Amino acid sequence: MPYGTPPLARQLEHGRFNHFLATLSPHDFSLLAPHLRTITLERGVMLHDVGEEIEHVYFPHTGMVSLVAVMQSGATVETATIGRGGVIGASAALGARWTFGRAIVQLPGSAAWLAAAQFHAAAQECPAIRDLVVRYNDLLLAQVQQSVACNALHALESRLCRWLLQTHDCVDGDAIPLTQEFLGQMLGVRRTTVTIAARLLQSARLIRYRRGLIHIVDRAALEDISCECYAVVRHNTDKVFPQPRVLGAARPQASGTDIAE
Repeated sequence: MPYGTPPLARQLEHGRFNHFLATLSPHDFSLLAPHLRTITLERGVMLHDVGEEIEHVYFPHTGMVSLVAVMQSGATVETATIGRGGVIGASAALGARWTFGRAIVQLPGSAAWLAAAQFHAAAQECPAIRDLVVRYNDLLLAQVQQSVACNALHALESRLCRWLLQTHDCVDGDAIPLTQEFLGQMLGVRRTTVTIAARLLQSARLIRYRRGLIHIVDRAALEDISCECYAVVRHNTDKVFPQPRVLGAARPQASGTDIAE
């Protein structure tokens, strides 16, 4: 992955931070800080694939990563959405070595990064980090379960609204760079089916779609039309990650230079 992202401490000072890291106390964060580097998340980059060894752990500041299930035919469907409120590879802290899904960058951004072995060592030393990982893994499992129920029981239009809201939470601003083909892959339906649902939302002036960009026009209305799943996932997330503190000079700066894979 490319160089060029600003140092972690500067991102934190500017309020672009990951909620997992923001939840940690200054002392607990200091166990991770010397090992953290910033990394650019480019659209389409696969952070890990099914059955691979967990080598790195990522804490997104901006952008969005999808966890997807992959069928033998190559078909995929999203099982969880991870933005600044989540972690990719968190189970490495508890000794897990292998992945069970594919993690792919869907919206570009940046993330803090460290080796899985370093994250595991910090969790072994610090009960607070280990406890937060356990609670986050429970949160992630709940999101996956909610996604399964949502895909099976709810209409496409309400599922599309739920997904747009989750994606909107991962970006700064109201413009989301998404194609209808991509939406179809994430929702497990054909692109033409997504096109019909998107046109209905656009006709109702809830979104505006043009050339691969979806603009959220009326978020409140999207929340009204969305199925219950968005509110459930958001409620569970807020319980694990309450309003995060802004990190800055009080925390130790990560040492070293930015590195890339």
